[in-house]
Amino acid sequence: MTSKESAPFNLKEIIKAMGLVFGDIGTSPIYTLTVIFLVTPATKENVLGILSLVFWTLITLVTVQYAILAMSLSQKGEGGIIVLKEILNSYLKKGRSVTVVAFLGFLGVSLLMGDGVITPAISILSAVEGLELIPGIGHIQQNTIILITIVITIILFSIQSKGTDKVASSFGPIMVIWFSSLFVSGFFSLINNLEILTAISPHHAVNFMMDNGIAAFFVLSEVILCATGGEAIYADMGHLGRDPIRRAWYFVFFTLVINYFGQGAFAFNHGFEKNILFEMVRTQVEFLYVPFLILTLFATIIASQAMISAMFSLVYQGIRTHIFPLFKVKYTSTHLKSQIYIGIVNWGLLIAVIFMIFLFKASTNLAAAYGLAVTGTMMISSILMLSIFSKQNHKVKVIGSGINLIVNLLFLLAVFTKIPHGGYWSIVIAAIPFLTIRIWISGNKAVYRSFRSLPIDTYIESFNQLYETGKVLPGTALYFTKDLHMIPPYMVHSTIRGNIIYEQNILISIATMDKPFGVQKLFVPEITDGLSGLEIQVGYMEKLDIINILKEVDIDSKVMFYGADDIQAKKPWLKIFAFIKRVSSNFVQFLELPYQKLHGVITRIEI
Repeated sequence: MTSKESAPFNLKEIIKAMGLVFGDIGTSPIYTLTVIFLVTPATKENVLGILSLVFWTLITLVTVQYAILAMSLSQKGEGGIIVLKEILNSYLKKGRSVTVVAFLGFLGVSLLMGDGVITPAISILSAVEGLELIPGIGHIQQNTIILITIVITIILFSIQSKGTDKVASSFGPIMVIWFSSLFVSGFFSLINNLEILTAISPHHAVNFMMDNGIAAFFVLSEVILCATGGEAIYADMGHLGRDPIRRAWYFVFFTLVINYFGQGAFAFNHGFEKNILFEMVRTQVEFLYVPFLILTLFATIIASQAMISAMFSLVYQGIRTHIFPLFKVKYTSTHLKSQIYIGIVNWGLLIAVIFMIFLFKASTNLAAAYGLAVTGTMMISSILMLSIFSKQNHKVKVIGSGINLIVNLLFLLAVFTKIPHGGYWSIVIAAIPFLTIRIWISGNKAVYRSFRSLPIDTYIESFNQLYETGKVLPGTALYFTKDLHMIPPYMVHSTIRGNIIYEQNILISIATMDKPFGVQKLFVPEITDGLSGLEIQVGYMEKLDIINILKEVDIDSKVMFYGADDIQAKKPWLKIFAFIKRVSSNFVQFLELPYQKLHGVITRIEI
């Protein structure tokens, strides 16, 4: 059977990758060069230097770092920063190094979520701003543009709970048309100034940096915009497979380069007032400008949708690896595991996106804040990859990832210049998930330390004494526990102190595996008379269906017992943890267990 990773050429899968993976990086031409040439004169040397920087940024940070190096690392075909963290952890022994890797992983996840707020804001806003260039429409007030952008954004987020499975099939063809339009518009502008093609030579980039000094560093902080969304090549690998995404990237890369070079030629030959791409298209074929604008809007909506779906997937992985609270998850597709909906993430993102639109008001202003989270994520990915390849003793890849690390460091230093101009908002946004992760993990550790579990051997002695009396209830009872070797307080309270013992009592332990998919079941038929155990190991991206698993192992329970923690906290950060635990979904809601069989036992825990 052919795996996804080595699948033969499949045009349908390649087109699908266009819609699901390349929306963000594919809409970057709308604003990248516009932002740069608004602050940098479009002289011949500047145009060649900036285009050379763009070209080699796409080569090093997207093609080499993600399409080649990162995609050679996977767990069952899955990619992403959490996967890199898990792969590196498999080479490390417990200690400080594991703690550092965990910190980098948490920081990378948080920065990605910060990126998830800015991407829809800048993408949709930049497309709506194109309304001003419609022939004969005249000036449109900024407040009107903001209002239209917010309405589109609200509609986009409002339909998420319905799922995008039905319309997702149209994403690929629309993005193929979008990239084809980018190529055609760029090509017709480029043929009037073929000298622009010499920008492929890296010496133009080097000369630009040498000649402009500190000013070039500011430009570098905007050049990174051309690579935003590049991490999706690796993060979405599990959805479509390595080969379709790589092959789609060859096409996307070619169209992006031609369009960027065409925009450079247009800026040099004609100049511009508001937006290079829109003015270039309007100059070439004015009667097609409105259809192009509509296509632009669709492309930015698809880019935003891809980012929203990525946020759902990222948070779900975080829930399953115990770094995020148990948010309620809705599965919106019967056949696609990646199609999920998390309400609190959706509405939280919407509020944050609207706030960013109101705060910055224009795409050029947003661009001044954009890039810090993206570059930080790329930097962390390059550190993790370099460490993995070093452990694997893969010398060529070590050299490649080392070069990437240096390039990422240069970009990271450059984007720090954006902090006074609104870049600090990337840090503020990323701080919210980061602090949530830290508080959640630390709080759970505090609970575990205060959790007076009973060793199974000690518990069995008391259990046997009660069971042998024959005073048992008919049927089977399930008890959810962390593992099969320790009995949680709630079970001791209900069985030993409450004398509630059934004919068959089964311990259910659910563990998350290091790999993304797969379900393993280990049934321990007789721990002692009347007491059995079932250990369920599930991949961290797997849909957890406990009821179906119980049917597979022929367990038909009469009741299900679970523990509900009443946490009494003293320290301020632990009080925050207790609040998050209280308002987030509990174990029962997350697993969607049948409420008619459930019995919750409250345990007071002081931390």
